[in-house]
This record gives sequence, C-alpha cells and structure tokens, in this order.
Amino acid sequence: MPPTSDAGPNSNFGMVALVNTEHHTLRIELGDRAYPIHIGSGLLDKDALLSDALPSGPWLVVTNETVAPLYLPTLRKSLNGRLLAECILPDGEQHKTLETLARVYDAMAAARITRDGAVLALGGGVIGDIAGFAASTWNRGISVAQIPTTLLSQVDSSVGGKTAVNHPAGKNLIGAFHQPSVVLADLNTLATLPDRELRAGLAEVIKYGLIADVRFLEWLEAEMPRLLARDVSALAYAVEVSCATKARIVALDERESGPRALLNLGHTFGHAIEAAMGYGQWLHGEAVAAGMVLAAETSRALGWLSQADVDRVRSVLRQAELPTESPRLGADRALELMSLDKKVKAGRIRLVLMRAIGEAVVAADYDEAALRFVLTQEMGG
Repeated sequence: MPPTSDAGPNSNFGMVALVNTEHHTLRIELGDRAYPIHIGSGLLDKDALLSDALPSGPWLVVTNETVAPLYLPTLRKSLNGRLLAECILPDGEQHKTLETLARVYDAMAAARITRDGAVLALGGGVIGDIAGFAASTWNRGISVAQIPTTLLSQVDSSVGGKTAVNHPAGKNLIGAFHQPSVVLADLNTLATLPDRELRAGLAEVIKYGLIADVRFLEWLEAEMPRLLARDVSALAYAVEVSCATKARIVALDERESGPRALLNLGHTFGHAIEAAMGYGQWLHGEAVAAGMVLAAETSRALGWLSQADVDRVRSVLRQAELPTESPRLGADRALELMSLDKKVKAGRIRLVLMRAIGEAVVAADYDEAALRFVLTQEMGG
C-alpha cells in the first residue's frame, strides 16, 4: 500500500519528469504535442509556468461567474500587467452549449486573438471543455492552457485533450481532440470547492483504482476521511496518481481507438443519467459513480465479478459519500440514451466493464440480456 504521508505518485507509473520542493511536474509524451502537468499549491502565482509554455500573442482567459472573483485577480497579478482579455461565462453544466461557445468566439474576435495567441481555461470541467473546444477551432487551432479549479477537472478533464459541448441528444457530442500546451493544477483552489463538488471529483479518482491499480484503491479505502477533510498531502497524492495513470494511457492512445476507452468506466451509464435528468441536476461525478455501480453489476451478471467485488465498489463510493443508486429511468429509456454514446459501433453499445477489481476491459460482445437485466433491476422496467 502506498505511504499515507507521501504526496508523490505511485512508482509503478513512472511518469514523473521533475520533482522539486515547490511542486511536482508530470509530462504527457505525445511527440511534438507533449506537455507538462504541474501539480502543487500556489501555482497561480508562478507566471513562468504559463509564460514558458504559451506563445507571446494575445491571451484570452475564459472563466465563469463563480471562479472569476476567487482566482482571476490572482492570475492577473501573477501575469504582471500582461494584456489579458477576459470572457466570464455563467456557471453550470446546463450552459455547456453551442450558444455559450458562441460567446467565447465573440470574445476572441473582440480581443483579436490571432494564431500566435492562446486561451486560458480557468475553471472546472465545463470551462475547460468549452474553452478547449473554442481554441481547437479558432483560426483552425490555437494554444490553450488548462487551469483546473475543481478536483474532477484536475484529475481528469483537464488532461488528455478532449474538448466538447453538449447537444440535447447527448453529452459531449460536439467536440474535438485538442491537447493543451500546459496544465496547471493549483491545489489551493480546492479550498473553496463546495463539498458536493469535491465528492464528485472523488468519483473519477476512485475510477483509476478500479480500472488499473488495486493498491491505489486500497489507499483510497484507507485514506478517504483525509480526502474528504481536504488534507493537502492526501489530495496531492490522489491528483498525482490519477494524472499519472491518465498520462500513461493517453500517451499510448491519444484518440481513444484502444486502451484510452478504459478511462470511461461508468461514463456510458453516467452520461445517460445526466441527459435524462437534465444537465446540472446530477453532477458529472455523481452520475459516473452510479454508472460505475451499474458497470460492476453488469460485470457480475456476466460472471466476471463476485458479489463481494460489487459490494466493494459500492462501499468505496459510499465512503466518498457518492450515490450508488440510479434514478428510475426505466431500462428502455436508459438503453435509448446509451445508444447515442460516442463509443457505439455497428449498433453495439460498447461498455467498459471489469474482469476483476483493477482490471477493466472494453466489451462489445457481452450478453445483451445481462445488461437489460441489470438496467431493469437498478433503473426500473
């Protein structure tokens, strides 16, 4: 089991490129698109981490009404008077739309953002996705810095280059792969995160243990009270191991043609819950938590997991105070929404399931009757 006091990532991953007394830096190795992930406290005050990674043209910071008063003044001061245009959007998943995206384009035009410019995404996953997608399409692609301010975005959405907005038919259906030039995860921003948002982020942290690392899952089971109490060393460890796992997988499969799909454990189910309930009613991490239970139950129905394994999945999610019961959508409605998932191929819903705790697989040839049985049991007939 990893030490409880060590904030460094699990040595199994081998992704640490630089460690110093102030912060840790991981690196995603993608050839000429490789970039650093800086993790530590007080990073918003270190202007060089951005200036060294971004082009010298005009910059636009995209943030929201909640984050702006908390951290935009610090970012402005850090950049020492550098001309920084601003686009402040409404907060919430329900605003992750083409209409909101158009506001970013308008701000980019007003600020005369050119190909040597950059976008700074200051906020959680919604801001990161919208700003990243805007950057991917403006002038056919400009630089973006991801500055995540939620646990979920620090451990997942800011890393790997997925950008998107939602469509009424489904989550993230309009998007592009566009790698950032730098990721700046300042752990200090987690101090102002609402408890519900912190718990939602823990769902993605737990995911990494379930798909790839039983030892990390054991650490989470033992140290969950410290994470919920926002112990800085525990949070640093969780963020680093999560980012290291994702960095390793993305470096192998940037565009999700193979192993990167494993990062979607619980997401096909979870996206259906989000769409059915109305975006923003269930937080993404909450829906993913319920989705991971459904994935575990489906894996048990297929004979891959034991009841004890499923109980363990439910238990660690309950420790994190996350939902383990799904809304009663009905199996037919759930399947209808799941059929819109981006991983569907040849009419088959591909699912990320578990052969064992810590060993996930992408399955398309599973028994569909087992899936319907689980959905009926967990979500209603």
